[in-house]
Amino acid sequence: MKFKKLLLPVIIGALSTTALLSPSLSQAVEETGSIAASKAADQKAALAKKAKAIAEKKAAETAAKSHSEVKEHAVEAVETEKEVEKK
Repeated sequence: MKFKKLLLPVIIGALSTTALLSPSLSQAVEETGSIAASKAADQKAALAKKAKAIAEKKAAETAAKSHSEVKEHAVEAVETEKEVEKK
């Protein structure tokens, strides 16, 4: 009999505690969701920045390669002109 008398207040206390905590739990989930979204956006921005840097580096390498090829062709042209002049 004493067990039943104790069980009812314990159940009521557990239910009221759950009811009081549920709004804060759902709010915590919302905050966690916004934090996760913020982190995902930061990661996306960092990846975009990295991709842009890589693209710029490749463009610079291509430009440098093109410049060196133009220079080599110019040197070859000068050498060819010298050979023609000697003949």
